[in-house]
Amino acid sequence: MPTLFQKVWKAHAVRTLPSGQTQLFVGLHLVHEVTSPQAFDMLRQHGWKVAYPERTFATVDHIVPTSSLQRPFLDVTAEEMTAALERNCREQGIELYAPGAPGADRQGIVHVIGPELGLTQPGMTIACGDSHTSTHGALGAIAIGIGTSQVRDVLASQCLAMEPLKVRRIDINGRLRPGVYAKDVILTIIRRLGVNGGVGYAYEYGGSTVDAMTLDQRMTMCNMSIEGGARVGYVNPDETTFAYLKGRPFVPHGEAFDRAVAYWRSIASDAGANYDDRVVIDAATIEPTVTWGINPGQSVGISEPIADNADGEALTFMGFARGQKIAGTKIDVAFIGSCTNGRLSDIEEAARVVSGRRVAPHVKALVVPGSQAVSRAAEAKGLDQIFRTAGFEWRGAGCSMCLAMNPDRLEGRQVCASSSNRNFKGRQGSPNGRTLLMSPAMVAAAAIAGEVADVRQMLTPAQV
Repeated sequence: MPTLFQKVWKAHAVRTLPSGQTQLFVGLHLVHEVTSPQAFDMLRQHGWKVAYPERTFATVDHIVPTSSLQRPFLDVTAEEMTAALERNCREQGIELYAPGAPGADRQGIVHVIGPELGLTQPGMTIACGDSHTSTHGALGAIAIGIGTSQVRDVLASQCLAMEPLKVRRIDINGRLRPGVYAKDVILTIIRRLGVNGGVGYAYEYGGSTVDAMTLDQRMTMCNMSIEGGARVGYVNPDETTFAYLKGRPFVPHGEAFDRAVAYWRSIASDAGANYDDRVVIDAATIEPTVTWGINPGQSVGISEPIADNADGEALTFMGFARGQKIAGTKIDVAFIGSCTNGRLSDIEEAARVVSGRRVAPHVKALVVPGSQAVSRAAEAKGLDQIFRTAGFEWRGAGCSMCLAMNPDRLEGRQVCASSSNRNFKGRQGSPNGRTLLMSPAMVAAAAIAGEVADVRQMLTPAQV
């Protein structure tokens, strides 16, 4: 019996290439300003046109300054790259969402705006020049991060050459305890299976815990599949998926929506589907989780000590010791945002912790919504004022401090409590900067305490 991955792969397979790879038709191609300039230049050199411009959508996110989205950007490189994307999209007839452009109100992180606009739909193949494209699998799509030369290939042919993947089913069962979030779940999965555990696999997430998750929570899990080595992560579409999609701009309406739902149901993995591997995790064993090292698999629960066999290089770089607990670690910066955790629900959870409290005097804290739509919705709820009153900076939409391809970056040996997805050396802008990954609510708790803290101790009885 086939899985969703196998059904979608077969439906989009054009042919098997002599290399053994599959020529795969790409239903949706998402483009941003960082990995596309060279790809467009290569098209121009060959005199080629984009094959299906109506299946290609572009936004500005990685390099955009979040302190001010007014054009021209003060950051010269950001302005030049944005202008280049504008020119390329105009020449090729591609819809663009960028500050200062007609689609400015739809601008945001590519993996946030795709689902919120309804561009991302179940049963699709989706490609983007960004490793966290796996995010879109939360809606039952097969979404693949690609490199610049592959961006060129998809622009020119709407196809991608790729080896088929095995499928690992990961079941998380039970109820998450208060103060434990999807971010803690995926960090736990990566810790248990390893950062290379998913190489050659697509991860299918399921079980009663995932069934109860919102789409935002599922996106957080699928987003970090790549940190576990998997090329693809997805959740089978269900009633939660359909309710999320209904009424969004690019989703069919009326009877067409009903027909779409019938198809979306059909592409879910069959009961009794054959998997190459299966893993089961008890949700009750998961607690708020924080990384202590230099890859996302190096993490501990907030109550646990760092293991006695922990990697020496990571310990030396981070300044930790075996047997030490992460709780109580002083932080300098608190960052809430990214394609992992920059959605409205993430900001709402952090605001619950922040409300009525103040950021520690030595901490620089910032909230960066994942899109203009998220920003508007949060401001309509007054969340921006909650954060500002507490001492946070409220920024414009963009990738921001997740990867520091913009002015938002660490300095020296600063320690950052971050809701982003990677804690590699130099990831947040300083070669010596130190990143502790955690949920947005845990970042909020750390900002208030001035050190890594257990968010569960800050939740009131009414909040748990």
